[in-house]
Amino acid sequence: MNTEFNLDELKVADRLPSPSGTALAIMQLVQRSDATVQQVSQLVKVDPALSGRILRFANSAAFGARRPIADVQTAVIMMGMHTVRNFALSLSLIGSNSSGHCRKFDYEAYWSRSLAMSVAIASITARETTVIPAESFTLGLLSDIGSLAMATAWPDIYGECLGAAQGEQLLALESERFATDHKALSLVLLADWGFPIVFLDALKLSFEKRVAGVNRTADFAKQLIFARLIGNYCVADENLRAAMWPDLATEAVHHAMDESALLKFIDETIELWHDWGKLIEVKTDVRPSILKTVAAEKPVLPGLDLLLVDDDPMMLARLSKQLAAAGNQVATCRNGEAAMKYIIEHKPQLVITDWRMKPMDGLALCKALRASTFGKNIYLIMLTSTEDEDALVEAFDAGIDDYVIKPVSLRVLLARLRAGQRIITLQRELEKESEDIKRYTAELAAANRRLKSMANTDILTSLPNRRYAMSRLEQESATAQRSNRPLSVLMLDLDHFKSVNDSLGHDVGDQVLVHASSLMRENVRTSDIVCRLGGEEFLIIAPNTDGTTALLLAERIRNAIEQKQPGGFELTRPVTVSIGVAGSKGAEPSWKELMKKADNALYTVKQGGRNGVLLDSSS
Repeated sequence: MNTEFNLDELKVADRLPSPSGTALAIMQLVQRSDATVQQVSQLVKVDPALSGRILRFANSAAFGARRPIADVQTAVIMMGMHTVRNFALSLSLIGSNSSGHCRKFDYEAYWSRSLAMSVAIASITARETTVIPAESFTLGLLSDIGSLAMATAWPDIYGECLGAAQGEQLLALESERFATDHKALSLVLLADWGFPIVFLDALKLSFEKRVAGVNRTADFAKQLIFARLIGNYCVADENLRAAMWPDLATEAVHHAMDESALLKFIDETIELWHDWGKLIEVKTDVRPSILKTVAAEKPVLPGLDLLLVDDDPMMLARLSKQLAAAGNQVATCRNGEAAMKYIIEHKPQLVITDWRMKPMDGLALCKALRASTFGKNIYLIMLTSTEDEDALVEAFDAGIDDYVIKPVSLRVLLARLRAGQRIITLQRELEKESEDIKRYTAELAAANRRLKSMANTDILTSLPNRRYAMSRLEQESATAQRSNRPLSVLMLDLDHFKSVNDSLGHDVGDQVLVHASSLMRENVRTSDIVCRLGGEEFLIIAPNTDGTTALLLAERIRNAIEQKQPGGFELTRPVTVSIGVAGSKGAEPSWKELMKKADNALYTVKQGGRNGVLLDSSS
């Protein structure tokens, strides 16, 4: 994980996909240690749509429902509060991020593919037990959330990245521009949202596609790799599917599926995918192409994009024809309710509305628009047969910008439209300036992140350097004190490293350092931070880890370095490492004292013959 990336910077700027409404309330409630099933159920019931989807979720055969579940509280009990929280989070993100400003990012295809993967991983974990299928469903849905986050936070810059590269090249370009990539950002966001460590470790392994060993994390990672292939297959066209089939069939062998079993499983997955798409309003008929390009924008019309609202069909026909003849693009509605639906979908620049209509009149329409985020800047002209001062004041208080007295004079109306067009043009210019400022700010922030990353990264090993290690350890210590959680540090020193430099040269010494640092990264957990302090000395920060568990981590690293020797040159003695471990809980000891204790334990190992691990006696 890219430990230099600053998530808080984007959270403060409110530029990340984030939950809202009921989902946010559920997340905040579940974080409390005294939260109850009844309280979570009451929050779910507040949102009828969420209630229905959770009942559908709980009753799904793919998730092991053995009897019909008819009430929300039973569903919450069966699923568990954390699963309900994650499911509500997923639905909230879908609802608020179904479209966006990144023109090169295909939002519909993103959610369609994510849903296909989530259905696939839930079905796989129902067949091969590693985690609860309901929990794997939400992880599958959000496993690539970093891509959406980049499209949301930096729409213009990320659009350029998407247009310039794909695959591994895209990851490299993302790291260059943002000091992180979409895979690493996915892990950061999921960790911030409280997903379990085993989920994060498995997802990280599935990204890296280097899964070894037989354990729960490795098995889940293999399932995620398989589910991702199936998700991509679901959204592919027939030509792409044919090209993808060999890899899919090869992976299926690891899950005890021959070709016929795989075809049946995919058919069942696609059927569930379509069912879930209807339930949570995600399109499942999307077929993105690798060579897909963004459609050219429609040319801007010389006139205005306006909506005419009147319940008089004769008036509507006459005015719409005259306004269109004047060069405007005109849409019509017969009442306020129909107008509101049209405005939400099409966002016209200007609305001309009659006052007296049913069921929603022009005054109520104006009030509703001004109370909404999408209607605040729409220019509103009211058609009215009254010149009563009190009535006109009421109309201006409701939010109109101008009015025209009936019967309507076309000459006067066009003059009012020209006045409105000047205001709209100014608004456009201001919005463009604002977007330019946002873009420049985002580019500057990205440049600052790259500089910060360079200042905090060891050039040789690409690990965080001593500067970053001290700052991060102080932060983790403060977090541990606030939450009264354990924190451990590991001090590592490569044994007899000076003799490598003296006998084989610094080039070989550098290769040994890179090899050892790579093994350290491979054998720590997602939440651990590996840093190079300088020379052959390293530091590993292990948050939420007591000394005994950290000692097991240290032994795993020591054994890996001893067993996997670097190749390409002959060493006078094998590469080994000595590791000192110290742990704390709460305020004692301080982070500086913790480092001293780990360093003292390391010194004892060195004195005792090296190639060993030791836990500080007071930890």
